[in-house]
Amino acid sequence: MLTLYEHPLSPYAQKVKIALREKGAPFEAKMPGGIGAGGASGEFAEANPRAEVPVLIDGETRIFDSTIILEYIEDKWPAPALLPETPAGRARIRMIEDVCDTHYEAINWGLGEIGWFRRAEGKLGETLRERAAEQTERLQAWLARQLGARDWFNGASFGWGDLAVAPFVNTSAGFGNAPDEGSALGRWFARAKARKSVALTLKEAAASIAGMEVVANILEQGLFKREYRDHRLEWMIKSGGIEVVLKGLEKNNIRFSADFE
Repeated sequence: MLTLYEHPLSPYAQKVKIALREKGAPFEAKMPGGIGAGGASGEFAEANPRAEVPVLIDGETRIFDSTIILEYIEDKWPAPALLPETPAGRARIRMIEDVCDTHYEAINWGLGEIGWFRRAEGKLGETLRERAAEQTERLQAWLARQLGARDWFNGASFGWGDLAVAPFVNTSAGFGNAPDEGSALGRWFARAKARKSVALTLKEAAASIAGMEVVANILEQGLFKREYRDHRLEWMIKSGGIEVVLKGLEKNNIRFSADFE
């Protein structure tokens, strides 16, 4: 039995769960203890010194980073294939995944900072939400162009490109930035949500959202820290939220990187 350390709201973990379910590979999903509070330990922390989900444990094999995990899954369980056959097709899908993992995730993460963690309220919160909505609209337009007239990002069948996009579009929808239902991207999203692997994964995410009502208070008490790194930090600064970062530093409730030991 595979073990997947994850959090249901992590789009990176959602990608992996959808892939495993498409492959028919049974796994046990676990949320690591101490994550976000600096207390992660055990095989999870040993597998990933940055203490980030997802982490896949397969016997003696320990893998972190969602893209590397997807590559491992595709190598070990080649059927059904999740990547297109041609090198050009595979490169196209990997570029779509990279855009979602960096640009798209940062927008949704920023909205989580505002909506769930209440890092910005009043005029600043409104400004960041407006900019996030504008950026989401542009990204979804780009995704629609990548989809074109295809049923799936992969082409004729559901695959890597679709599972790489679905978690991010779904999170956008939760923040009120869903694609228009009648658009090509909106119709694709409806097809994706109807797929068993995606439906179950998104259902698990929805069940976890209820617990987010208390996280702002936990953060304020210093029992939890937000991770600011790479594209997330870039998004907050370029969208006008430098005040959020500086205030978090003053309160010591953000960190920029987990320590390697």
